[in-house]
Amino acid sequence: MLELAPSVIAATLVSGAVVGVFLGAFGGGGSVLAAPLLIYLVGVADPHIAIGTSAAAVAAIAAFSLIGHWRGGRVKWPCALAFAGAGLAGSIIGSTIAKRIDGDALLLGFALAMAAISLSMFRKPSSPGNPDVSITPAIMARLAPVGVGAGMAAGFFGIGGGFLIVPGLMMAANMTIANAMASSLVSVAIFGAATSANYALSGFVDGRLVLLLLFGGALGGTAGVFIARALADRARAARSIFAGMILIVALYVGWDAASALAAA
Repeated sequence: MLELAPSVIAATLVSGAVVGVFLGAFGGGGSVLAAPLLIYLVGVADPHIAIGTSAAAVAAIAAFSLIGHWRGGRVKWPCALAFAGAGLAGSIIGSTIAKRIDGDALLLGFALAMAAISLSMFRKPSSPGNPDVSITPAIMARLAPVGVGAGMAAGFFGIGGGFLIVPGLMMAANMTIANAMASSLVSVAIFGAATSANYALSGFVDGRLVLLLLFGGALGGTAGVFIARALADRARAARSIFAGMILIVALYVGWDAASALAAA
């Protein structure tokens, strides 16, 4: 088990704050940084522990960030809960499969997912969306299958899945991007909780690191909500910069994992 030296504590707090800022500001994408931060900044050796631990922290950080968006009236609860409910089983299936895969191979797949996340964030929404959307049987029928797919990806890679949830909500429910980013946090929290619980059954969650990530994430999440408000008129430019950063991290994680697999 990783020794909690002062440098490890500080690095974990910073990691939580970084994830919290991006989750609060963009809803999706921030959670994908949690596992790489635990591995490369904090020093967690086992990718499974990094993923299981980050999933637990991301779930709680997302729930905390959700409060601010809820108070701001940006969460479309019926659609958000329908999406999350459909994806819950998918997250359990995905995380069960991931636990049986070699750590370096899992990291390589994780890097590919990060690259997909970054590219998806560059896309311009085809429609501005309906700020007054409400759930209907037709919308429910579109939300359910997308929710299952997003849940499986979230569980397999130990990420919140916001990069799939946000466009999924916009496509299936015709939400605005602001409502979709806020509503996505419901699924991020639920998928992360289910994934971390599944990993915890196999001993792949470090509770000490979870608490430190949460403390940092609470501060970062609060800042992220304020950033989201400040960037309301420049959200696309901010997301493009963030997407570029994720792509750079993905390239590094992929190179490192591929090198480890080649050397094995």
